[in-house]
Amino acid sequence: MSTPQRRRWLGSRVARPARDLDCSVAFYRDLLGLREQGGFRGHDGYDGVFFTLPGGGELELTSGPAEPRPATEEDLLVLYLGTMDEVSAVAGVLRSAGVAAVPSPNPYWTRWGRTFLDPDGHRVVVAVMEPATVD
Repeated sequence: MSTPQRRRWLGSRVARPARDLDCSVAFYRDLLGLREQGGFRGHDGYDGVFFTLPGGGELELTSGPAEPRPATEEDLLVLYLGTMDEVSAVAGVLRSAGVAAVPSPNPYWTRWGRTFLDPDGHRVVVAVMEPATVD
């Protein structure tokens, strides 16, 4: 098998359908603090909103004919912070807003972060970027 040609990718986007776009936007923008960077209305039966992800990628949420279907417990969007104190602060904001925290089957995410469900049941991990030590 030959080695794939190296490409200069220009960007990245994770796209997810949302059952209630306004509710999902509030979760990602107002609770997690992601920056909204545009969107669209009435495009071939879809509405959508884009968010800037840390590191330069984008998260696109859309409403339309496709229903959200969360995958496995290991299908994660991981958002990194600098310290466990920051992770705890964000976790507190989410919990006080009634966001469901869930256990992670991977002990790493339990040790260095907290896992929550977005309004459509997708797992979002808020974690520390560089833990002081790793077991």
